[in-house]
Amino acid sequence: MNIRTDILLRVYIAFGLIVLLAFAVLFKLFHVQITEGEKWRAMADSLSTKFVNVEAVRGNILSHDGSLLATSVPEYELRLDLKAGGVEKDQVFYEKVDSLAEKLSRFFNDKSPRQYSNILRKARQDGERYFLLKRNVTHQELKVIKTFPILNMGKYKGGLIAVQKNKRILPFRSLAARTIGYNNEHVQPVGLEGAFGEYVDGESGRRLMQRIAGGIWMPVNKDIEIAPKDGADIVSTIDINIQDVTQNALLKQLIKSDAEHGSAIVMSVETGEVRAIANYTRTGKGRYEEKFNYAIAGNQDPGSTFKVASYLALFEDKAVDTSTLVSTENYKIPGHIIKDSHGSIGTISVKRAFNTSSNAAIAKLVNQTYKENQSKFTDHLYNWHLHEKLDLQIPGEAKPVVKNPNNRSWNKNMSLPQMAYGYEMQLTPLKMLSFYNAIANDGKYLAPIFVKEIRRLGNTIEHFDARVINDKIASDEAIKTMQELLESVITEGTGRRIIYNPLYKVAGKTGTAQVADANRGYRAKRQYQASFCGYFPADNPKYSLIVVVNGPKNGYYGAQVAGPPFREIADKIYANDKEMYNPVPERLVGNTKLPPSKAGHNEATRQVYKALGIKAYYASNSEFVHPIDTSNGVSVREVSINAHSVPDVAGMGLKDAVYLLSNAGLKPVVKGSGKVIKQSLAAGSRIVKGYPINIELQ
Repeated sequence: MNIRTDILLRVYIAFGLIVLLAFAVLFKLFHVQITEGEKWRAMADSLSTKFVNVEAVRGNILSHDGSLLATSVPEYELRLDLKAGGVEKDQVFYEKVDSLAEKLSRFFNDKSPRQYSNILRKARQDGERYFLLKRNVTHQELKVIKTFPILNMGKYKGGLIAVQKNKRILPFRSLAARTIGYNNEHVQPVGLEGAFGEYVDGESGRRLMQRIAGGIWMPVNKDIEIAPKDGADIVSTIDINIQDVTQNALLKQLIKSDAEHGSAIVMSVETGEVRAIANYTRTGKGRYEEKFNYAIAGNQDPGSTFKVASYLALFEDKAVDTSTLVSTENYKIPGHIIKDSHGSIGTISVKRAFNTSSNAAIAKLVNQTYKENQSKFTDHLYNWHLHEKLDLQIPGEAKPVVKNPNNRSWNKNMSLPQMAYGYEMQLTPLKMLSFYNAIANDGKYLAPIFVKEIRRLGNTIEHFDARVINDKIASDEAIKTMQELLESVITEGTGRRIIYNPLYKVAGKTGTAQVADANRGYRAKRQYQASFCGYFPADNPKYSLIVVVNGPKNGYYGAQVAGPPFREIADKIYANDKEMYNPVPERLVGNTKLPPSKAGHNEATRQVYKALGIKAYYASNSEFVHPIDTSNGVSVREVSINAHSVPDVAGMGLKDAVYLLSNAGLKPVVKGSGKVIKQSLAAGSRIVKGYPINIELQ
C-alpha cells in the first residue's frame, strides 16, 4: 500500500467516525427530547423554585362599641407529604393508613374508610409529596385532624402540610354590609373595606416554593421565610343595635309601600358620627337587597325637606318672622303654577305655612324677597357649602347640584321659586341630613364620619374627628327660630299624627317630591320620593335621622310613607338610651324600698343596679343570685348549681330559669309570665336527664 492510499484510508476512517459521532449525537438528542422528554421535563420542573406572596390576615372592622362587623378567620388546605420522615418506611405507613382512613371517613363523612385507604395508598405508590387531602378546613377541624394516626407524628414526620387561607366573614351577616363593603382587585372598592384597604390589608409575607411533577408548587420549608404583617383594625362609628333597628324599620316600610328603593341614616348630632346607614333596592315582589348606596350616591330633588334652607335664608336676612302673613293660594309664575297638593288654606302665618308644608307660600316668599337679586339667595346655599361634596371617608359620594344665576340652565322666572321648595337641584340624603344636623347642633355644620379610630395590636395609631364645614351657618336668632319651626311640624303640623310621641320631643320636616326621569323630565306617569328628616330629643338633640323612600306604590306623602319608619327608629333608640330620659326627681321617705329585681344572672343584675345608682353590697362569684333589699343597698343569696341536683329557679325570669333547667338536662314546661313562683321538682332533688319540670310564672 503506497503512502497516498494509506493517507486516504485514514482520512475516510476519521471522516466516518465523525459522521458516526454526529449521528450518535442526533440520536441521543432525539432520545432525550422525545423518548425521555417527560422524565427530564419533570426533573426540570422539580428543580424550579420561586418566591410567592403569603396573604396577611386582614384587620377587623369593629362597631362603635367594639362588636365585630367584619373579621378574617383562617381556613386551611390540607396536603400530605407521603414521603415524610416518619412514614418513609413502608411498615410504619401501612400499619397506620387504615386507622387514618377510618378517622377521616368518620370526621368528614364524605367517603368510606376503604375509599380513603385506597386513595392514600395510591398516593403513596405514586410518591406524592404534596397530595391534596381536603380544602376549606376550619381551625377547630384542623386541631382534631392533627390527632389522627400518622398526622399526630408532627409536621415533619407525619407529613401534614396545612396551607392557611383567610376567609372574610361578617358575623352580623347583612347588617351594615354595604357600609362595610369589600376590596376586590377586579371591581371598584366599596365601603370601609375599600376606603381603608391600605390599613386593613396588612403586608404580605414571602415563601419559597418548589415546582414538582405535574406543575404543582409546594413549600420548600415548613415555615414562612418572611412572615406577613397582619392588617390593622378599623373602629367604625356604626352602632350595631341602631343599625339593626334602622334596617328592619326601613325594610318593613319598603315592603308595605311596595317601593322601588329607600335609605335611612342615623347620625350623632354632636360628633357627626354615623351610627347607622341602610340602603335597599327591590329585587322582586316583596324582596329587597343592598345593591346601591343611595344614602351617599342617590342624588335627587330633595323636595319639601329643603324648605328648611329656604326659611333659614329668609330668617337670616330678616325678610320675615314667624308671624309674617303669607297667602297659600296658587302662585303663578311664567310657564308654571305652584300649588299645594292639599289645596289652599288661605292667608296664614309663616310658622303655619312651614308646619303645613305649603309650596305656594315658600315659593312666593323667596321669589318676592330675592327676585331683584337672585344670587343673594343662592349665595346662602353656597356659603353653607351645599354645592360641595362632604369629602366622606368612604368612596362613591355623588357631587351635589345646586344652581346659581350664572349657570346656563338658570331660568330667571322659574329657577328661584322652584328651588325654594326643593326642585331644580340634586342632593343626597346624607347631604340633607348633615344640614339638619347643623341646625340641631346650634349651627355647627359637620361632615359625617364613618371611622373614628385605626388600631394595631389594641393601640390607636390614628384617630379621626368630624371635619367642621362651617362653625356657624347662621345667627343664633335664625337657628333658634328654625328649631322652633321644626318642633312645630311635630306638635302642630304634618308630622303630628304619625311622629308625635309624648315621652320625648322630635323636630323635623316631611318631604314629598316628584321624581324627574333622566330623559323625559317629570313624565306623565308620576313617581314620588317620600322623606322625613329631623332630630331628637328636640330639647337636647342627640341623634339626627333621615328616611327616604323612592317610588312607593301605596301612598306617597312624606309623613304617610317615611314617617312610620322614622318614628319606629326614634322610639327604639330612645327606649334603649337612658341618657336621653328626662331626669326624675328623687323623693326618698323612711320606708323607701329598692326596685324589685328578679333572681338571675349575677353580672346582669349588678349592671342594672349600677345604672340605677344603687350600691351592691356583695362580692359573689356565683353566676346566679337572688337579690335581697337591705334598705341601704343590695345583698344577695347565691344560687347553688350542682350538676346532679335540680337548681332553685324561684324568683327568676323565664330566660334564666329555662337556661339553668335545660343545662341541667331537664325539659321545662312553662305556664304564665313574669317571674317563677313555683317549680314541680324540689330544688336540690336528684336530676333525671330528660325529665319534664313544670314552672309557673306570675
